[in-house]
Amino acid sequence: MLVMGVSFNLYNSKKMTKIYLASKSPRRQELLTLMGLPYTLLLKEVNESYPQNLALNEVAAYLSVIKAKAFEPQADGIILTADTIVIINNQILGKPTNAQHAFDMLKKLSGNMHQVITAFSIVHNAQIYTYSDTTEVYFKILTNQQILDYINNFKPYDKAGAYGIQEWMGLVAIEKIIGSYSNVMGLPTQKLYSVLQQMGLL
Repeated sequence: MLVMGVSFNLYNSKKMTKIYLASKSPRRQELLTLMGLPYTLLLKEVNESYPQNLALNEVAAYLSVIKAKAFEPQADGIILTADTIVIINNQILGKPTNAQHAFDMLKKLSGNMHQVITAFSIVHNAQIYTYSDTTEVYFKILTNQQILDYINNFKPYDKAGAYGIQEWMGLVAIEKIIGSYSNVMGLPTQKLYSVLQQMGLL
C-alpha cells in the first residue's frame, strides 16, 4: 500500500477532518487539491467486478462501496472512494484495454448523448455513506482520423469511455453538457463539498 501526502490547505481549519483518498485517479487527486482539501493517498488493488443483473445506474455506487470496504476505517479521519462509469444505449463503457477498444468506444459516443455517473463513498466512524451524480454529455460527429489522432496523442486507457473532458475531446468535440463538469472528470466536487459540510467535516 502506497501512502502519500498533500499539504495544501485553503481553509486552515482545525476542525477539518483528515481525508484519506483511496483512488489512483490523477484527476480526482487534482480536483481535491484545487478544492483546497489536503489528503493522504491510499492505494490498493480492488476487484471491480459487479453483478450483471445490477441496474446500470447503480453500478458506480456499488463499486464505490466495494472500494470503501477494502480499507480499514481510519480513526483520525475519513476515507473517500469513487467510481465513474459511462452509459450509452443501455451499455456501460469502461476503460479501454487497447487502441481498437478505445476507437470502438469513441465511435459509439460520436454524434450521440451519453451519461456519466460518478459515485463517491465516505467512510466515517465505521459507516459508509454513498452519493452519486449524473451528467449528460453531447458529442459532435467525429471523423475516424480525429478519433485515431486523439487516441494516439492522449492514450486514454485509464479513462471510462476512452476520453477525458479536460483534454482535446472536451475542448473541441463535446458540444454541451447538462450537469456537473467535474463529475465527468471523476468527482462531483460541489456535491462532495456540500456533503462534507453537512456532515460537519469541514
